[in-house]
Amino acid sequence: MDFTTDHFSLFELPPAFRIDAALLDGRYLEMQSRVHPDRFASAGEADRRLSLQWATRVNEAYQTLKNPLSRARYLLQLAAHDVGSENNAAMPADFLVEQMAWREAVAEARAAREHHELEHLHHRLQREIRERHDELAVLLDDRRDFEQAADRVRRLMFIEKLLIEIDDAMVACEE
Repeated sequence: MDFTTDHFSLFELPPAFRIDAALLDGRYLEMQSRVHPDRFASAGEADRRLSLQWATRVNEAYQTLKNPLSRARYLLQLAAHDVGSENNAAMPADFLVEQMAWREAVAEARAAREHHELEHLHHRLQREIRERHDELAVLLDDRRDFEQAADRVRRLMFIEKLLIEIDDAMVACEE
């Protein structure tokens, strides 16, 4: 095995946003069974260390490819296209206003301890995330429009952070 291989090649998958999740899962389990440190418990120090390095590498690659946002960021990295996440101030005003409205709705529902409203917001946001994933698939796999894909990734980073805030608010309402 080669430590310099990209995550897709490691699992023998084509580099694409649309992946077969079941195939990824199966290849991950297969790889883990081959490199897991428990298999090398009685081996020499060098082999045990190498096994641990490979198990770590396989886990990292799997986690990156399993998560759609991480997978999109990784594809952009492979294409030598910077996501520009440190430059989120350049987001379009309408998107930022929309994000502020979402955050206000979450804050109001949290303050009023309206768990049902938070669940509603959570489901709406999950639908939006799925739509954004579909859009990323077209931009990355079909059009290879890395500039637009990077913009959508930056937006998705905001949206996923908001989803975590909603989850936290729902937990706070249950306490």
